[in-house]
Amino acid sequence: MNKVDIKTEDGICPAYEFRPSQPSQDYFADGDAPWPGVLMFMDGLAIRPVLFQMAQRLANGGYFVLLPDLFYRAGPYEPFDAARVFTDEAYRKDVLGKYFTSTSNAKAAVDTRAFLAHMVASKDVRKGLLGTHGYCMGGGMAITAAGTFPDRFAAAASFHGGRLATDVPDSPHLLSSRLKARVYIGSAVEDESFPPEQAAKLKDVLDKAEVAYRMETYEGARHGWTMSDVPVYHPEAAERHWEALFDLYQETLR
Repeated sequence: MNKVDIKTEDGICPAYEFRPSQPSQDYFADGDAPWPGVLMFMDGLAIRPVLFQMAQRLANGGYFVLLPDLFYRAGPYEPFDAARVFTDEAYRKDVLGKYFTSTSNAKAAVDTRAFLAHMVASKDVRKGLLGTHGYCMGGGMAITAAGTFPDRFAAAASFHGGRLATDVPDSPHLLSSRLKARVYIGSAVEDESFPPEQAAKLKDVLDKAEVAYRMETYEGARHGWTMSDVPVYHPEAAERHWEALFDLYQETLR
């Protein structure tokens, strides 16, 4: 892992680069740089060790992964206690009230321009289209990035992404007609942030825009199931998410 500072329109965004450190069983190929580039959007529980582990696992599959800290506008912070966010309402309101509201889909779209410039300039990133994916709030940001910069992304994925099809001006579904990337949506059975009516709305606009997509509901999974540091972690569903992600990138970036 390598920490870098990326200048955006709103300040300096800390970000983390990941390169293959050892071959993995997940489609590892072309061991030497440059590698296909992937922009990974964090979840609402902020930058912390579990995200580093996940980014490295993907990188070990033969990718260059950039993980930016989207809460940079709110200033430095200590890693959140992810499990406590799920169990302590006062703590959840304190940390999420300050940091979660410091970013948005629209702000992430602006930031993506700087992230793309950074990746394109890296000698370790293979020339050509990139991939992007995210978790929780990052799921919507990944779709937003692919819709905002349709000629830069071959694939976009959202895992337990929330508010993907709402009435707000920067709702990701509004960019469906611009999408050129292949899209994957993995949702939880129990997720108040992405209820069935939103899923139906998103499916409708993706169909009308003739986007190549796959939408799946993970049975038995709750919002946040991919994260091993939260109470709702679901090992079987998490592994299934890895299979879907590696398949998507293998098919579009190689």
